[in-house]
Amino acid sequence: MITSSFKVIVVGMGVQGAKRAQVANNELFATVDIDKTKADYTSLEEIEDSLYNAVLLCTPDNIKFELLKNLLNKKKHVLVEKPLYFNSLEQIIELEKIAKKNKVILYTAYNHRFEPHFMQMKSILKKNELGKIFRLRMFYGNGTSGLVKQSSWRDSGLGVILDIGSHLIDTLIYWFEDKNIKIEEFNSFCFENLSPDHAILKGKIENIFIELEVSLLSWRNDFNCDIVGNNASAHISSLCKWGPSKLIKRTRVFPSGRPDEEIMTLVQKDPTWKNEYLHFKELIKNKHETDLSADKNIFNILSKCML
Repeated sequence: MITSSFKVIVVGMGVQGAKRAQVANNELFATVDIDKTKADYTSLEEIEDSLYNAVLLCTPDNIKFELLKNLLNKKKHVLVEKPLYFNSLEQIIELEKIAKKNKVILYTAYNHRFEPHFMQMKSILKKNELGKIFRLRMFYGNGTSGLVKQSSWRDSGLGVILDIGSHLIDTLIYWFEDKNIKIEEFNSFCFENLSPDHAILKGKIENIFIELEVSLLSWRNDFNCDIVGNNASAHISSLCKWGPSKLIKRTRVFPSGRPDEEIMTLVQKDPTWKNEYLHFKELIKNKHETDLSADKNIFNILSKCML
């Protein structure tokens, strides 16, 4: 059992870092940020290595790789904010090798895996309750284009595709596990930003047609998912943080007619940050081996959007 001697450091005290620090609670040893008004220290080098066990890394993407190499070589466990997207796939492979060699956990945070209705959807799919699945559509949007415009590192590269799109691709990996995901078509738009602030990705998971739409121009934050099979369909409306969140299952009536409908509604605070942190600690406690297979898959899929 991990005791109170387990101490973590949060590096990068932006929005995500502040959330991570709050969840770590009494296990938080220190915070680090280049802005000395936000944190206890401005550099990791100021902190004695023996004083902490793990790091919650919430920095801009362009400095992640070197920081991760350094921390893993110091035999520190790391939870890093998504995505792991570098110049090459080999860099992800290198980090995985270092983590395995030093027997530490490198875990990429995709907190929506801990959204209650996402977990329930995984159970529905695993039990084949929908029958043969025809199509899946997800939309995830927020209204942050103006904030992104103020940040040079965020308003670059793949933009919303990397930011929110990586969440949706990881969700597909979580729900469908080892099934092959192919993005065959994508359209991106730069309405207000230098980088894409709206995008639509289309493709297949085996014979399932998928459509993923992501946006920074949804003035009311929104998430919707529709999965349609020959026996039933399942739908998620909203996330807990924007609640109420609903999971609806509609059982088909043959040959046609109004389906039987089960509706599960949640009105609660966002549980994903705390539950993900607990999961990270469980991986450490149970001495799991670092597995970045999902990150490699996401990298390969997103790289095709750059072509």
